[in-house]
Amino acid sequence: MEILPDIAPFQRRLDELDAQMAEPSFYANARRAADTTREQQRLRALVDEFSAYEKLGREIAEHTALLKDPRAEPEMRALVESELPELQARRARLHDAVLLAMIPAEPSDSRNTVMEIRAGAGGDEASLFAAELYRMFVRYAEGRGWKVQSMSSSGSDRGGFKEVIFLITGTDVYKRLKFESGVHRVQRIPVTEANGRIHTSTVTVAVLPEAEEVDVQIDPQELDITVQRASGPGGQGVNTTDSAVRIIHKPTGLIVFCADDRSQIKNKARAMAVLRSRLLKLKEEEERAKYAAQRKGQIGTGDRSERIRTYNFPQNRVTDHRIGLTLYSLPQILEGHIDPLIEALQRAEFEEKLAELTGAPRPVRRGGAGDDE
Repeated sequence: MEILPDIAPFQRRLDELDAQMAEPSFYANARRAADTTREQQRLRALVDEFSAYEKLGREIAEHTALLKDPRAEPEMRALVESELPELQARRARLHDAVLLAMIPAEPSDSRNTVMEIRAGAGGDEASLFAAELYRMFVRYAEGRGWKVQSMSSSGSDRGGFKEVIFLITGTDVYKRLKFESGVHRVQRIPVTEANGRIHTSTVTVAVLPEAEEVDVQIDPQELDITVQRASGPGGQGVNTTDSAVRIIHKPTGLIVFCADDRSQIKNKARAMAVLRSRLLKLKEEEERAKYAAQRKGQIGTGDRSERIRTYNFPQNRVTDHRIGLTLYSLPQILEGHIDPLIEALQRAEFEEKLAELTGAPRPVRRGGAGDDE
């Protein structure tokens, strides 16, 4: 039986949370109170399971010593011998449960998610595929009972999207969709291709945990907010009022533009929500960078320049390059059936975090079909 990592850091954190929850002001911030309560409950269960694991270890040691004692009564030896396999099996199960509980959940896993999809290289073909990815994520969200709300979009002349930003709300949205952040590559013959040549286009997907005002403090003096009239594809007028809102966050240079609603107030609120989520993501990435050596268990970096997946239409193939997984079910995946990809990525993340926690060799990531340029 392997020895579990030291419980002391988890006990110290539990003591800290118990102290926080005892403060009169604890429930002043509902979001943080809920997050803290969930973490406290998880750590309490971990500590209790660890105690049970150690108690079983002592019982097994006592049983083993009794079996080796020549002075023990035969009846007692027989009873101990019959109980020992069950004790060992229970301890093995507790070992795995404690190890799993020691792997920390990402703080943002329970949050709703802002997704941003942008056409990259490939012109019209990239914008058309951006629209297909948008529909894929919407169908996936609907299948899980999540709610999708459009926040901003910019259409292309051929019916695709140059950019589309939307909010998904529900249970564990970010936990499942965070792996979709990166560059998605499509290989197929465009409808406009007369010679039947396969073209390669790219679409960028950003997955941002929804942020609230308490998460990111924004100084109004750091914002440059302008309003203008919204327009549709090809310059078509949408309305005759200055409803579109453009916000520049001067310290970071981040720019958000929202024009989907006829209400300037609603567009501004949506733009601020997107800005807060981007700033929260930026803050989290900066924190990860500080501990990069200790956090190699993450799947990819979330960097938008990272090519994560290829959709090859001639071969009916989808390949996730991070884990070398290839599936020959492209139509089903584009219909929103992406759980096989997400669950494989979650397993890979768990294995690497487990290796990090125990000091075991990290799993070797395999190459996959479609790694060719």
